[in-house]
Amino acid sequence: MADPDMRVLVVANQKGGVGKTTTAINLGTALAAIGERVLILDLDPQGNASTGLGIDQKSRHVSTYDVLLGEKTLAEAVQPTAVPRLCVAPSTLDLLGVELEIAGDKDRTFKLRAALESLRAAPADDRFTYVLIDCPPSLNLLTVNALAAADSVVVPLQCEFFALEGLSQLLKTVEQVRKALNPRLTIHGVVLTMFDPRNNLASQVVADVRAFMGDKVYQTVIPRNVRVSEAPSHGKPVLLYDLKCNGSQAYLRLASEVIQRERALRAA
Repeated sequence: MADPDMRVLVVANQKGGVGKTTTAINLGTALAAIGERVLILDLDPQGNASTGLGIDQKSRHVSTYDVLLGEKTLAEAVQPTAVPRLCVAPSTLDLLGVELEIAGDKDRTFKLRAALESLRAAPADDRFTYVLIDCPPSLNLLTVNALAAADSVVVPLQCEFFALEGLSQLLKTVEQVRKALNPRLTIHGVVLTMFDPRNNLASQVVADVRAFMGDKVYQTVIPRNVRVSEAPSHGKPVLLYDLKCNGSQAYLRLASEVIQRERALRAA
């Protein structure tokens, strides 16, 4: 049975094109598939997580933009998806302007934290056990709101030459947010994405990241997989599009690892 406590994980990397949204969608789907109640909160103005879960633009009547402005509750923004136990709070391009609209508010960095508190107050049987926040690929007020509201950060890292450089920048950001805004924030784990075993450099990056981050790196490595790339254009997570492909199986293993780490944290 799913644990009634709600855990908030931010899927973040200041670098674009590392598989961030793909990881949010498919990790969320995999967690739901093994019994968790999951909300994917789309904080990226591009709205790719919403699109990848089959929520078209016309259906986004209430979005995370309305929630951050305080005009709607987060519960009002939540929509079911085709995946049982998986919901999404969609985003729209309006989010591009939200930074200017809330810049003068004293609580501007805590808008999302306040919105999430209303979900924590829901009856245990209706409560989400995991909230995964998909952030824009930059350090702006949206990302800071996500980090200020989160328990932990999941960092997708593409197996490429500049991976460690981007990682060190993100670790500095997390440390700054921990000191200034959210003392409980931790790195949940680093997930290596788009791994191609035929590429010697990719294997070297995996070794370097494991040497640098130790056991913070998940054992599961997400392979470069055509089916994973195709799935969003069909408005489906890859687990619905092709359950048996390597990418789907990797995300199921990653979900199991995430839950194992959560259990270890609670037992500590």
